[in-house]
Amino acid sequence: MNKKTKLTVLQVLPELNSGGVERGTIELAEKLVEEGHRSIVISNGGSLVKNLTATGSEHIQLPVHKKSFLSFFQVKPLVRHIDLIQPDIIHVRSRLPAWLIRYALKKCRYKNKIKLISTVHGLYSVNRYSQIMTRADHIIAVSNTVKGYILKNYPEVNENKITVIFRGVDSNKFNPSIKRSKKWLKQWQQDFPTTKDKRILTLPGRVTRLKGHQEFLKLIAKLKSQKISIHGLIVGDIHQSKQSYFEEIKQQIKKLDIEEMISFTGLREDIAEIYQYSDIVYSLSSKPESFGRTVLEPLVMGKMVLGWSHGGVGEILEAIYPQGQVPLGNSDLLYQKTLALLENSDLPAKENPFTQERMFNSTLNLYQNVVEND
Repeated sequence: MNKKTKLTVLQVLPELNSGGVERGTIELAEKLVEEGHRSIVISNGGSLVKNLTATGSEHIQLPVHKKSFLSFFQVKPLVRHIDLIQPDIIHVRSRLPAWLIRYALKKCRYKNKIKLISTVHGLYSVNRYSQIMTRADHIIAVSNTVKGYILKNYPEVNENKITVIFRGVDSNKFNPSIKRSKKWLKQWQQDFPTTKDKRILTLPGRVTRLKGHQEFLKLIAKLKSQKISIHGLIVGDIHQSKQSYFEEIKQQIKKLDIEEMISFTGLREDIAEIYQYSDIVYSLSSKPESFGRTVLEPLVMGKMVLGWSHGGVGEILEAIYPQGQVPLGNSDLLYQKTLALLENSDLPAKENPFTQERMFNSTLNLYQNVVEND
């Protein structure tokens, strides 16, 4: 990329709380500032805003997160901000913000000079609402799975408009040389005393119905019958809207009689240390993941991972740790592979092609090419 050409990039997403999209937005924003570009993010705010602004990006808080017709009252403020900022690139990362930006651009004085980029982060339901993500000047797909989804469900999209840019992992945060401090370990064992001297099996991700908690709990119960000293960690945010599902999970734990073998950690900032503390990390989502960051992160740290081999998770496992692939829903094989890995560790040996640096460079090059090829 021609580093002399400085860009103004506006990213728009619903909120800046937990999640891979949010973290990816902040990481890219930091890289933009490092390279001398101007970085602005519009969102409804959240706990990660401080992380964003600490590295030199600007944040504008607008309620662009609620799936309601009332959100279209934000079009006028968006027009005002866009005309003031005059961005070279607007990068939308979610459907509702994409719709709001689409209507705002129709009214912007500066609209003809702006290039619109979308990132399709998920395998959204196929409808007109989701179709908005394919109507940008250029589309980023976070995996080949996502690219295939777009071309299959929106055949009017020109394949040349899609660039696959795999998500990346920060090797400074996630690497095999990370050591847990004695202070961290002491605090952890105070908070979760039942994990001490156990083999740790970890299921990361938000507590939602699709993430495979029931399958994970059944696995723990089967392992209990083998008298193996294990403990299951469920690491992720428990949103207020998911409380009824959370109650279901707790009832299942009670029914399986594994209450002393399961800990819910909630949202954690020390996920790298938790991966390091774990023996095996799992990905058991019943719906194909668009990418699978919680698989890639522990693999990069040299940890063993078992996951359903579909979607983006299957792509990552195939590339880095094929022995971790389990056909979707094959509970018996999941159990057998878990037993085998607990008995004889089989650590990742392949090099990670999904680096953060590659992701950043590919995204910045795309921005440059889209602007220069006007």
